[in-house]
Amino acid sequence: MQRKAYVPGTAALLVALLAGCTSGSADSGTTDDANPGDAGTATAVAQPGKYRTLPEPCGAVGQGTLDSLLPGIKQIADAQQREAAYAGEATLTYDTDRKVGCRWKVESTDATDHLLVDFERVVSYDNAVSDDNQARTIFGTKETAADLPEPTASATASDSASASDSASDSGTPSATPSSSASASSSDSSSTSASASASASPTGLEPRVLSGLGDEAFLDDALSSSGSTAQQRTVTVVFRTSNVIVTVEYEEQPATVGVVPDSQKMQDRARKLAAQLADSLNG
Repeated sequence: MQRKAYVPGTAALLVALLAGCTSGSADSGTTDDANPGDAGTATAVAQPGKYRTLPEPCGAVGQGTLDSLLPGIKQIADAQQREAAYAGEATLTYDTDRKVGCRWKVESTDATDHLLVDFERVVSYDNAVSDDNQARTIFGTKETAADLPEPTASATASDSASASDSASDSGTPSATPSSSASASSSDSSSTSASASASASPTGLEPRVLSGLGDEAFLDDALSSSGSTAQQRTVTVVFRTSNVIVTVEYEEQPATVGVVPDSQKMQDRARKLAAQLADSLNG
């Protein structure tokens, strides 16, 4: 009896198996070649900010400037207390490379003055966002929170004018209840007096500032404490590259009914801010 030949069938099976292995090897080789190409693709890294460190805040304000902003400091009789007043007090911080600040408080027979200087160095942890752009975003948030009014022609003119106009505004802020004599009742009189006192003189409204850092704004708020004494707070915030600087200047007169002079306080705060901007640019 003639035997059947199985060899050709077995050979065909082996050929098919080998072809499958060869095809799989080729596919896996293509995948391996693709991965290194993906991993080697260069990712654009945003530029770091100009500033890598921050100044020592309590030493950033000169004695002459402190004499101007804190008039009572020269009235302190005790030499050690006066020296401590000039030195200021550093604000609490956990990273002096990222955020530092200093506070001063001086009481006098006329008023109590507060000054805060704060430096914040912004660092972006997103490779697609530069330090400057991150600082711009944070500054924008601060400006939005300040809720500045729409700019007026008078405010723009005042911002570009020199500080020599203070004499013309000296009598404007000193509003008292008597200025509301036309009100029909004591309640309406009080309301009118409050509105008159809280209104900023023309051209001194909270506003965006030009010529200070890369961008800046000024806020001016008048409030009453429990003793009904008027307290004014002038805040100047500016950004230069990836550093945001805040100057907060407060004054509360010792006499009820006296309103802090907006023009003088704004001029002093803006002058200090300009000095700090110059020192950063070194």
